[in-house]
This record gives sequence, structure tokens and C-alpha cells, in this order.
Amino acid sequence: MKIWIQKLHPDAQVPTYAHGPIEDAGLDLRSVERVVLEPGIAQAVPTGIAIELPPGHEAQVRPRSGLGLKHSLTVNFGTIDPGYRGEIRVIMFNLGRADYVIEKGDRIAQLVISRYESVEWEEGQISDSVRGAGGFGSSGR
Repeated sequence: MKIWIQKLHPDAQVPTYAHGPIEDAGLDLRSVERVVLEPGIAQAVPTGIAIELPPGHEAQVRPRSGLGLKHSLTVNFGTIDPGYRGEIRVIMFNLGRADYVIEKGDRIAQLVISRYESVEWEEGQISDSVRGAGGFGSSGR
């Protein structure tokens, strides 16, 4: 699949697979600015890119597990809709106790492209199931 991408910043980098498209689902997104992430404060980190997704596709912004495990950093799971044409900015959270510095060019999140189907709701009675209305913790420990 080919997707149009536009660099909005001179230092922007096209997202890449770290181990190639056969082994990786996510493409690495990189920061175009130095950003200090303070504990407990959400910040939108710019990537300097915009994309044009084909109809029926979304781009999911996901955290990088290494940043979470090693530095207590995470990102807000986000959806980029096919109609959005603005800059991709990654909402990042520092769950640690000290400031963390994102340097220009650092890999900050993953981008996964997925198909989706639009739905139409049909109102009426829903059928029973074995689980029923069992929710949180209903399957045991």
C-alpha cells in the first residue's frame, strides 16, 4: 500500500520500520523538536509530517514498549482518521518522577495502518450469550 506523506518541517523524517515490514507492524515516528517531558503533564510532541490515508483506513498512534519499560514514558493511543490532513503530533506522558528529555530525531511512538469498516446501527433486541452482561472480572482471576 502506498500512502501520501508530506514533510511540514525541514527535519521531519518519513516513518520507518526498524526491522522491515515483514517483521514489524509499527512504523517509528520521530520528534522534530527537543521537548522536556515533565512528570504528570501531557505534551503534544510534533513529528513534522502529515499523511493522506485512503478511505477505509486509519493510522493508530501507539506507545513504544522500550520507552515505557526503561523510562516510564507512554503515549495516548490515538486514531488518525482518513480525512485528517494536519501534522501528526504524539500526546506523550511521563509517568516517572523526573523530567525526561526527548531530543530532535528520537523515536517517540509507533504508527500502525489498519483497515476499518463503517457501521450502521439497527436498533432492537439483542440476543443472549453465555457471558451475558458479565463485565469486569466476570471470567475470574
